[in-house]
Amino acid sequence: MPTDIQGLGLGLASRFAANPLVRKYGLAKPAEKIAYAATKKGFQLVQKGMAKKNQNKQKDIKALPAPAALFDLSLTEEQQMIRDSVKSYAENNIRPLALAADENATLPESLLEDAQELGLNYFAIPENLGGAGQLSPMTSALVAEDLAWGDFSLAYAILSSSSVVNTISRWGNEQQQASWLPKFCEEHAYNAAIAVQEPQPLFNTELLSTKAKQNKKGFTISGTKSLVPLAGNAQLYLVAAQFKGKNQVFIVPADSKGLIFESSPAMGLRGAEVGTLKLDKVQLDKHALLGINQPQHKAFNYQTFIDSSHLNWCAMAIGCSQAALDYLIPYVNERYAFGEPISHRQSVAFMIANMKIEIESMRLLLWKAASRFERGEDFHRDAFLAHHLCMDKSMEIGTNAVQLLGGHGFTKEHPAERWYRDLRVLAIISGGLQL
Repeated sequence: MPTDIQGLGLGLASRFAANPLVRKYGLAKPAEKIAYAATKKGFQLVQKGMAKKNQNKQKDIKALPAPAALFDLSLTEEQQMIRDSVKSYAENNIRPLALAADENATLPESLLEDAQELGLNYFAIPENLGGAGQLSPMTSALVAEDLAWGDFSLAYAILSSSSVVNTISRWGNEQQQASWLPKFCEEHAYNAAIAVQEPQPLFNTELLSTKAKQNKKGFTISGTKSLVPLAGNAQLYLVAAQFKGKNQVFIVPADSKGLIFESSPAMGLRGAEVGTLKLDKVQLDKHALLGINQPQHKAFNYQTFIDSSHLNWCAMAIGCSQAALDYLIPYVNERYAFGEPISHRQSVAFMIANMKIEIESMRLLLWKAASRFERGEDFHRDAFLAHHLCMDKSMEIGTNAVQLLGGHGFTKEHPAERWYRDLRVLAIISGGLQL
């Protein structure tokens, strides 16, 4: 209502001031005073009306409840202890071996035996089989990140066996778990690997060329897998294959007839001694199909199997990217050019800041997906987003790490060129790991 009065007063005053008689008889100044008075009075009425309206509203406002703690990024005390132990191991036992392993494309002789002391294989194994019975994708992601902070390719080799343990513990039936999981609890390392990737352009995990068939003895499986780690020294393989129109995973002992491993060093992952696994009508027993005869709620889920692998690669990419950032910050602060640290240059400072922003973004998406996985919720969309972000940004970080080191970045004097080569694998590999 006050605004209507104000508009009416202003309208009448304006029409009066525009009248030719006003100018003729010199009434312009009185007209301006009238318009000013009308405007002032109108605003006063508006203010009073609004104040009264707000008073009535304030009577209805109640205190808002405190927000519920739905999303907590803080780690548990046990998780923090695990991170501290793994980070210390990565710094003291993995990093010193990384350069030689990469140059020689050879897995350090004592690495897997030493890594056994970390106890990574025990977490997921049920208590009745000698393990801790704690299958936690979130904790596995933290471990993968810290191991890759030491070295990306050596972390792949170490996590290869624990990934097999996680897979059998999650989807294996009682007979499969009792047959294979106790082997990972022994004093000496029992090495295993997952084989999904195939040597074909634009490989699609949904279109596997490796085939499995059923016969009287069990199953036969034929195909070729690439980027398989451990130089053929694994005692057990989990092989993804198409069976009756569906993608499944088969438990394949390494001593099976018709199974051959051929070394095939790649651009990255050299320290893991990756190669090609060939299967020529390999005969498997009736219990080889992972999760066979499991009830519906425990049935093997191939999409979850692939999504979990993507998250593990994301965790490793984050760890390697964090290693690059931790290496670059002291370098750009201590490297002088034109009388000052190069970090004083905006282009350098902004590049370092963007690296930190992208790493935190990748970590947040990964933790969200891993936590949904751990709670038994659908995490396919979250895994897809995390994988694509890590795939793009980790390669960008690897490139910028080489760029910030200038000519040194292209040499083996600094580890940036190794990180660059390892991080590029994220865009081409699928499978091979499990949270």
